Amino acid sequence: MRRNLDLTALRAFVTVAEVGGVTRAADYLNLTQSAVSMQIKRLEESLGLPLFLRASRRLALSPAGEQLIPFGRRMLELNDEAVARFSSAAFEGSIRLGVPHDIVYPAIPGILKRLTQHYPRVRVNLVSSFTMLMKPEFERGGFDVMLTTEDNPDPGAEVLAVRPLLWVGAVDGVAWQHRPLRLGFKDTCIFRASAQAALDRAGIDWEMATGGESEHAVEATVAADLAVTVRMMGGIPEGCGLITSENALPPLGEMKVALYRSGRRRDEVTEALVSELRCAYGG
Repeated sequence: MRRNLDLTALRAFVTVAEVGGVTRAADYLNLTQSAVSMQIKRLEESLGLPLFLRASRRLALSPAGEQLIPFGRRMLELNDEAVARFSSAAFEGSIRLGVPHDIVYPAIPGILKRLTQHYPRVRVNLVSSFTMLMKPEFERGGFDVMLTTEDNPDPGAEVLAVRPLLWVGAVDGVAWQHRPLRLGFKDTCIFRASAQAALDRAGIDWEMATGGESEHAVEATVAADLAVTVRMMGGIPEGCGLITSENALPPLGEMKVALYRSGRRRDEVTEALVSELRCAYGG
């Protein structure tokens, strides 16, 4: 005969395990400590197994409790998603988010996932491009929220961070030693002009190894040690690494990460997205 786990008791168990004790879990769940303890006891009785080792001074999971935790989290996540999807239609529609391609990772996938879990009726449409292409689109109303990487953000922008620009090449590569120095950039890359100007000031001859608008072509060329490129701190492409040899190439200065938002959406969902972006990119 099939048995059903009590989701209320399961939520109490997972919360106690995650926050480290019944007292803190009771505060989090807005229940009394005795109510939380009763939920745990009920779950243990239904399974016929202890879920915590109570002999230790600190509440610790038993072997059965360790096995139950991932199942409990998945079940509660599905429950919460289903309830949110079918209960309230207060937050729905779409948000268009623009992010420069070189700062999409690692933050944006997690942000989008969390936003979708909390607001399942809202669609977040991500556009990844270059700042100089996205800003005119923003002015035309194409984005609700936009991140940029630029020297001088517009007065209405919120500067989240100032990050150094860094020379990037193949891992253990030697392309940075060759002259003329071969550069890998898309035609519209905002870092291209900064790199070329820095090389000109340092008297280093250079030539372009790539052209057009294929970022994959640029990254493949650099990873193959056929050219070097420039990225912001935290945005190193796969297969590439920082060129760290002392006095290898001239300094490039800094670039700002700025946040723009339109006035069309000022609801809870947009505020949640903006808050996530501030946390991920600020500082």
